[in-house]
Parts: sequence; C-alpha cells; structure tokens
Amino acid sequence: MVPKVWRCLILDDLGYVRKDYAETSVLFKLIAERYERRSLIITSNQLFSEWDKVFPDPAVTVAAVDRLVHRCTIIEINTDSYRRRWPHQYEALIVDCSVPV
Repeated sequence: MVPKVWRCLILDDLGYVRKDYAETSVLFKLIAERYERRSLIITSNQLFSEWDKVFPDPAVTVAAVDRLVHRCTIIEINTDSYRRRWPHQYEALIVDCSVPV
C-alpha cells in the first residue's frame, strides 16, 4: 500500500510551547523532508530571529529557517489577535468548573 502524502501540511502556532530535543528533531526532519518537495504552511507569533526558542540547538535553528525561507512566500500580519480585540465575546463561554452542573 502506498502511503498517503499530503500536498500541503499546515503547522499552526509553531513556537507556542518550547519543545525538547527529541520533538524538535522530528520537526526538523519533517521540514527537511518537505523541503522543495511539498507545500508547508507555518503560522507563528515568533520572528525568525527568535526561533532559538523553538529549536534548542542553534545549528538546527539555522538549518530549519534556511530551508523554510528558501523559495517561500512570507506573509507578515501586524495586527491584534481577534481574541484580544474582542475578549468580551468569549466571556459567555467561560464556565466555572468548580460548580456542579
């Protein structure tokens, strides 16, 4: 059976949580495997200069960013998050878990 390969893979909010060496090793292998073969969309609130927070090894950070920015389109959005802009919309969704239903 031939494995299913996705034409485009989306990694959302990369860098939200710092990862350990094993996790970033897998992430780098994924980036390297898709490099110039398949599409990869990554969202992150971190500048590339701050990706040392994503990858604990500086050499892996440079290699990953190099592969990502080569032949890519970078879309930078400089605006407030919708969640921050209208927090009152979400107040109704907050549930007090300490009170039995």
